[in-house]
Amino acid sequence: MEIPSKDFSYSGGGIFPAIVGTFLLVIGAMLIAIILGVFCAIFLAEYGKSGRFLSTIRLAILNLAGVPSIIFGLFGFGLFVIFLDWNVSLIAGWFTLAIMVLPVVITASEESLRSIPQGFRESSLALGASKWTMIRTSVLPYAMPGILTSSILGVARVAGETAPIMFTAAYAKRTELPWENLEHWTDFFFQGVMALPYHIYVVSAKIPQNEYTADMQYGTAFVFLALVIIVASSSIILRNKLRKKYRW
Repeated sequence: MEIPSKDFSYSGGGIFPAIVGTFLLVIGAMLIAIILGVFCAIFLAEYGKSGRFLSTIRLAILNLAGVPSIIFGLFGFGLFVIFLDWNVSLIAGWFTLAIMVLPVVITASEESLRSIPQGFRESSLALGASKWTMIRTSVLPYAMPGILTSSILGVARVAGETAPIMFTAAYAKRTELPWENLEHWTDFFFQGVMALPYHIYVVSAKIPQNEYTADMQYGTAFVFLALVIIVASSSIILRNKLRKKYRW
């Protein structure tokens, strides 16, 4: 007797928890990466003096951009999950993904800062502004389109990676949303979530009856692709508006 496909695991149900988890992972990782990346880019472009030390740092950043994502996943697992005892959690996934995308953010942000004409800096300093005030008011606003470009590239990579979150943040199945049934508000950061890329991996490769989950596989992939396009398009629209506002 043939068993109906609806009786197999993952052949039915919804993916809303995976959508929520994916958004949380992307937003948290990109916030950390942009904050750290922009400050690193400011140091490299505005404060660092050209020399062997700075060249070594830039070379290390470029090399990090080529490291496979599975290495970042194992690094995050060893440091955040085991050594810091954060377990499989949102915060472990955030920092792992942020470190993975940090080289792209730093490189693009530094190039954007360096593209601002030197006259902007000199005129601000001539009016008595401190160096940090000059950077904050006369350089960063005009560099924002380039920084947003790096964030677009980062969102696409962070959202699509499976290996790093497999070790640090993702659950195969979790019906509760991250903010439900919390004993304390800090528990929100120290629990795992479902995520669309890992869910696609599970339903397509990790269960023996995956031929019965074809609808779930293709449906999840379509939703995932649509969400990435929406987020990237929103970032592009915001970048274009800032580019028009701070045209020079």
